[in-house]
Amino acid sequence: MRMRKLKWAHNLLMQAEVVAHEPAQLAGRWKQQLNCETLHVEIGCGKGDYWVGMGVLYPQIGWIGIEKNESAAGLSVRKFEESMHSEAMSFIWGDAEQIDAWFETGEVDAIHLNFSDPWPKKRTTKRRLSNSRFLKKYERILSDKGQIIMKTDNSALFEYSLLEFAAEGWELYDVSVDFRREPHDEDVITEYERRFMEKGQPIYRAIWNVPSHNHDLPE
Repeated sequence: MRMRKLKWAHNLLMQAEVVAHEPAQLAGRWKQQLNCETLHVEIGCGKGDYWVGMGVLYPQIGWIGIEKNESAAGLSVRKFEESMHSEAMSFIWGDAEQIDAWFETGEVDAIHLNFSDPWPKKRTTKRRLSNSRFLKKYERILSDKGQIIMKTDNSALFEYSLLEFAAEGWELYDVSVDFRREPHDEDVITEYERRFMEKGQPIYRAIWNVPSHNHDLPE
């Protein structure tokens, strides 16, 4: 479903202090900028429920939300401004295609992919955030012990992702085909996720460890 364009979103994004307008200039300095030792990045944070909620739940961790849709990004930033937010948070309004320009090698400790667009048509698989070309970018910016945590309601995307990560040499650390069958107070439930839970639909979740050779990649 296409999101309704919010006329106020652009001005808010241009003026909000939490938005990093030149993220590439902060590459290598994010932890210093956010005064944190651990850095988590959520790609495609939508309306910001998870990014804001996790920032509140874990204020000692640096949280960066990334969203390219202007209206969704505006809602995320507004939600941040209306919350009892942590100071160790930042927001990038842009396309994750550029993520390896925004962060230095080994700078990020965890990447979150929550309910990403499944791009179901065969000709659009390269746009999936778990496609191999994105995995190579993540591999570059993640630390030696870095992880990717993925949740989705889409079984086809989940199956695709399991195979794609395996083909690229990532280590499957944890996996669940019904993550919310037990309480997980450590993980924020978004409004979008709750709708699926109320329908009794499973939430698929997996965690991968970065390949051990990731920082041996050529520059």
